[in-house]
Amino acid sequence: MLRAAASRCARGAIRRLSSAASPAAVAAGARRQPPLDEGDWSYHREWWGEDEGPGEGAHTVFRRHSEHGNGVVSVSAYPASRPASDEWTVTERWLQERNARIYPNSFGANQFKILGYQWRVMRFNDHTRQSVAKVMACYRSSGAVVHIVEIDPVVASASIDSMGFPSLPVKGLPPEPTKPANGNELLWGGIHDRLFLHIADAEDFVANDSNVYDLVFIDAYDGDDIFPRKLWDAEGTFLKNLEMKVHPVHGTVVVNLHSDSELSVAGVEKTSSVDSILPLGKHVSQVCRAYKQHFGLAFTAAVPWLCNITLVACRDRAIASGARLGLSRRDFVLGKLLSKSNMVEHALDLPFPCLQYIKNGFTLVD
Repeated sequence: MLRAAASRCARGAIRRLSSAASPAAVAAGARRQPPLDEGDWSYHREWWGEDEGPGEGAHTVFRRHSEHGNGVVSVSAYPASRPASDEWTVTERWLQERNARIYPNSFGANQFKILGYQWRVMRFNDHTRQSVAKVMACYRSSGAVVHIVEIDPVVASASIDSMGFPSLPVKGLPPEPTKPANGNELLWGGIHDRLFLHIADAEDFVANDSNVYDLVFIDAYDGDDIFPRKLWDAEGTFLKNLEMKVHPVHGTVVVNLHSDSELSVAGVEKTSSVDSILPLGKHVSQVCRAYKQHFGLAFTAAVPWLCNITLVACRDRAIASGARLGLSRRDFVLGKLLSKSNMVEHALDLPFPCLQYIKNGFTLVD
């Protein structure tokens, strides 16, 4: 919590605070260490931002018109410099111990992991600062339940026999006697208990499945390098059922696509070899628009030299909420993705920065 003196500080008092350093503190060669108290005025740009608005480095996480005379109520987020990431493990252990005391049966089952700290500033009409709070984001790494759907049992067998996929009991596949009985536990450490492999047609599986999914990945190119039309037909049963099977607020679908220059699709002309590295061809554009129609918002990120495109379709109210006036829809969505990239890298412990992949070839689907 900020010290009351700092939060009530007027402009004149700010000048007095900034000019009150003692001669000893500014002696030649001396470097003042930042104080431990984050209510100290030296941290004010983190928890207040700029006088005229959020300023550089901030992103809006809430924005709504008030019906009680407060104008536009907004909350801006700023990265906090303290505590440093190498100090987060102490708090993670405390969260784990506290959770174990409250829920004794869960000890050791779920590990807490901190995503980061932010200052949150509430403003009226983007100018008048009303309140400041520091928040911490964390999650429990209990692990996701993953359902894999593969239409071809030969592909599933190849993955299990030769590509390290865990040996799972699947109807229609022979047992794997060559692997040691405890091989899955040794190699996968319990993760395999949350994996379920289904030998089925994706269209039939989605139609008959009763689960609601947070995230769905689709990679369905066949031996002829064709993405089946029934998986992107806006009027087909697959997309209609899929729309109902993803979470109504944050449900997201990620589709692997690539250059369609060599595809023979009825009514779609082939593009030139030069166009094969462009982010969106005619066929891919049709796929993107179909998914946008069902989920509300869609964008792509491309790796042109690999002719690979990632389509992301999601509920628009989940990602487009809090849009600031004066920003285009594209700039707002891109800015929101960029602001979350560091959090994702830390949460997943990625060996590479994802920022460049988001910025490269980003296209908001119209």
